[in-house]
Amino acid sequence: MADRDYVVRDNPAKRRYELLFGDEVVGEILYRVKPGTVVLLHTEVDASLEGSGLGGRLVAGALDDIRSRGLTVVPLCPFVAAYIRRRPEYDDLVVRAPAIPN
Repeated sequence: MADRDYVVRDNPAKRRYELLFGDEVVGEILYRVKPGTVVLLHTEVDASLEGSGLGGRLVAGALDDIRSRGLTVVPLCPFVAAYIRRRPEYDDLVVRAPAIPN
């Protein structure tokens, strides 16, 4: 199975990004939508595919779609947050909490 055989798509009816192999959903990122922002909640990839890099492919596809829509992201999912920390090219998408004055 080549990486190009996998497709990432948004499924707004189920509020999730899906990683597809053919017609089969093999991974997902659950999300909530707030005005101008997508809150990424939880990422899961089929256990038989863990360690293959497909979780990263799913996250990148979701972030690229979010960027193309001009939206921002709140990465509540630890996997997504770690992915963004390792890839500064996505850092501009992240909504930062405002500083609290002393």
